[in-house]
Amino acid sequence: MNVAIVKYNAGNVFSVINAVKRLGIEPIWTDDADELMKADRVIFPGQGEASHAMSYLREHGLDRVICDLKQPVLGICIGQQLMCRHSEEGGTDCLGIFPMEVKRFVPQRHEDKVPQMGWNSINVNLNLNVNPLFKGLNDGDFVYFVHSYYVPLHEEFTIAKTNFTLDYSAAIHKDNFYATQFHPEKSGAVGETILRNFIELDR
Repeated sequence: MNVAIVKYNAGNVFSVINAVKRLGIEPIWTDDADELMKADRVIFPGQGEASHAMSYLREHGLDRVICDLKQPVLGICIGQQLMCRHSEEGGTDCLGIFPMEVKRFVPQRHEDKVPQMGWNSINVNLNLNVNPLFKGLNDGDFVYFVHSYYVPLHEEFTIAKTNFTLDYSAAIHKDNFYATQFHPEKSGAVGETILRNFIELDR
């Protein structure tokens, strides 16, 4: 299994590399278009600022490469946000894989602290339909989040939801593109199961 991790100016990449290694796979970390196109699986992770990340992707032609990928692709954290149409962060036009707009959290109560940072439960049993990414998991399992922006719920593309000031998309899916707002690489056994499910997805 050839797993490629997209190399760009986003942080928190090495924890993803180490998480994949724990599954017995030695991933490649690359911004080479050919290596990304021929990989069996591609992971698009990171933490960072949307406009700076998109500028880097465009300058290196990675925006077109990512959109053209045909194998399973997993976006993580800002990777999920950049897969959407637009982000309020910096008024940024993103990749447009998902027709959704990324919003900034607006605290509703004094105790609502932005960014959301820490563990939160997810609901994966939407309309009695569990996506293959969450095979073997249960409603209420906890995963780890760090973010100030979120992807709203979408009837067609949301495959897991959670709540912080409001319900929003913890994960989305369209065709060969999967994405999580949370960090599976920091989410213990639950996150390891999600990464393994991604690796084992049917094309």
